[in-house]
Amino acid sequence: MATLYERPRAPGPEDLAGTRSPMGPPTGAHRSPEPRSESVGDVIGEIAEDLTGLVRDEINLAKAELKEEAAKAGKAGGMLAGAGYAGHLLVLFVSLTVMFALAHVVDIAWAALIVTALWAAVAAVLYVLGRKRLKDVNLKPERTVETLKEDAAWARHPMN
Repeated sequence: MATLYERPRAPGPEDLAGTRSPMGPPTGAHRSPEPRSESVGDVIGEIAEDLTGLVRDEINLAKAELKEEAAKAGKAGGMLAGAGYAGHLLVLFVSLTVMFALAHVVDIAWAALIVTALWAAVAAVLYVLGRKRLKDVNLKPERTVETLKEDAAWARHPMN
């Protein structure tokens, strides 16, 4: 460690690392690498190894992103389930309110029967509409099957 009162020292070989000697190639840490004699197979192997590593890293990144998104979706799904349960309780208590309001006009048993009949009508309409729409559902992916058939035909006769 130099203090204020020391004389500066003369530069040594360690201070000249990386500079060019007037007599030859660079000296010190910045020497050019020795040319390697690798075969084409070695180079292709390194490229394949690098590509494999890259693909592996991308897959790991995708897994991490999907895991994060799945956690978010799980929380959102839990909130939606809670909203569905709260909606069910809302329908229940609105039904009870209607039933007790009708009880001021008719007997409580008749009020309960009227509310039950209303819900039976709603259930019947939803059942009929849902069944009709379910008949329209086709689980066979028609376009995908068609394109697979076209791909198979092309693979058999690629020049046609």
